[in-house]
Parts: sequence; C-alpha cells; structure tokens
Amino acid sequence: MNTLIVAEAGVNHNGSLSTAKELIDVAANSGADYVKFQTFKAHEVVQKSALKAKYQALNNVDTESQFEMLKRLELDESMHLELIQHSKTRGIGFISTAFDVESANMLFSFGQNIFKIPSGEITNLPYLRHIGSFGKKVILSTGMSSMEEVKAALKVLEVSGALKSQITVLHCTSAYPAPVSEVNLLAMQNIRETLGIAVGYSDHTLGIEVPVAAVALGASIIEKHFTLDRNLSGPDHKASLEPDELNLMVSQIRNIEKALGDGIKQPTPSEIENINVVRRSIVTRYKIAKGEVFTEANLTTKRPGIGITPMNWDRVIGSVANRNFDADELIDEA
Repeated sequence: MNTLIVAEAGVNHNGSLSTAKELIDVAANSGADYVKFQTFKAHEVVQKSALKAKYQALNNVDTESQFEMLKRLELDESMHLELIQHSKTRGIGFISTAFDVESANMLFSFGQNIFKIPSGEITNLPYLRHIGSFGKKVILSTGMSSMEEVKAALKVLEVSGALKSQITVLHCTSAYPAPVSEVNLLAMQNIRETLGIAVGYSDHTLGIEVPVAAVALGASIIEKHFTLDRNLSGPDHKASLEPDELNLMVSQIRNIEKALGDGIKQPTPSEIENINVVRRSIVTRYKIAKGEVFTEANLTTKRPGIGITPMNWDRVIGSVANRNFDADELIDEA
C-alpha cells in the first residue's frame, strides 16, 4: 500500500514567497509526496462584506475583513511559477487548490494534473462542472457535507468528464482544529463501501495519531496542514503541524504501510526460525518399554517442536511403542 501524503502549506506562507519556499523545503525534507498551496482571487471567492470564520478571527488580525485577509494571502502567477520550479528542484510534487474558475484555469495552463476540490466548493455546481471538464485526477474533500451531497458532487464531476476511477473522496471535519470526538473516521470507510470509490482523509485535528489511524483504515491519500511555526499569525497555523511533527507523521505512516502487509496469514521469515523453539512435541512422562501402549498418563507435550506435533495426539494415544523410550524423550513414531 502506498499512501499519497500531501503536505498542505495552504496559506501558511502569509503572502511571502520566501516563506512559501521554506515550506516547500520542509515538505520535501519530510518525505511527503506533494506540497500543496491554495490559489484564489479574493474578488472571485468572497464578498467584501463577508465575515470571517471564528477560527480565522481568533488566529488572524481581527481588524481585517475576510476579503482583506484573502487578498493579502493571494499568490500571483509569477509566484506560482517560482514555487513550481522550486518544488521540482527539491524533488517534491506541487499542486494547489483552486478556489475559483479563473485560478483553476491558471493551474491547468501550468500543466497541473491533480485538482483538489475544497470542502466549501462541494455544492458549487458551476465550479464542479468546470473541474470535471478538465478530465484530470480529482481529490474531493467532503467537510461539512452529507452522503447525499457527496453523491451529488460526484455525479456532476462524472457527467462533466471526470472518471470515477480518477476520483478520490477525502473524509474531512471542517473545524480548525477539529475535535477528535467529531472526526468519525468510520465515515471514510462508509464512503468507500457505499460509493465504491477510493477514499482518503484530510485532517484538521491536533497531533498525528488520527491521520496515521486513517491509513490503517484504508486511506489512500492523507492531507495535513503544516507550518514553520504554530505561533505565527494567520488563519491556519494553529491547526498545523510544525516541521518535526510533519517528519514524524510521514515516518509513522510509512511504518503503518509496511505493517499492513499483503493480508495473507502465513509465518513470516523472522517467525519461521522461532517455530521449533516455542512450539511443542509429544514426549514421554516416564520410561516406556517396547510394546507398551501410549496413554495420556505416560505422554505429555514439551518444547522444542522438532518431534511429532501435538496435533497428532489422538493418533499417538493408543498406539504401541516399537522400542524402549527414556523419560522426557521425544516420540518419533505414531
């Protein structure tokens, strides 16, 4: 199993190109497969009078409107091109989430081949149609949505040109940070079983145990926000991992992948050498003379497992010794 790990830089660059490049470096060093940013035109996303979410207000300059905040966090075309090139130099994939059609078109023109649909756009019909029309791989995040809304979005994407085999649905709890009690990881499995589609998990909890658990439950993609410093001002820093935590999450996911194995129950190479040491064989309790009948009274089972297996106990009991046996000796006949 190879889990695609997306290190979500998002807007944690705070509008700084140099900070964005540092985030790419951190993601590349962690071993993540992709670093992901967010691409938007503030005037296409939000009304100037729109209020900020509570978490945005708490973690940001509270005198800014949501429009002003997003405007400050925009990445222009030249910045994108520099970040894409820096990602190539560092050997990590680059993708960005488009929050509007204009931004999606720009990313498409750059050759982006995976399009992430954020949770807030799952009911945006014209946007969904546009993303589906690209015919590219799609990652659909489903925070705040019901199963019926997920089904409806998938239908739009498929009718518009996206292949179901190229779509991955991410279970997500859109709270920053998300309470562990509201994660409901089993919903991810429910989505897979109900819709017959690949699933993953976009995590907003504090810590790394939940995304690691999601991999054990079958997530094919893990997305997790990270930052250079959780104490920085900005809407997403508080619910993000710091670099050492991102490194730990990636390494633990890779260990879980190894631990999941192929699902075939059989002795492993390291177990095989222990089989004879810890399993038992049929042995004599006392001296047994040739011609004497083997009984439950004069036989027992002991280590090592190099003689007759106790699974043949019933076949041995009642048979006759064809030679003399010392006490505590392996039975070598049945």
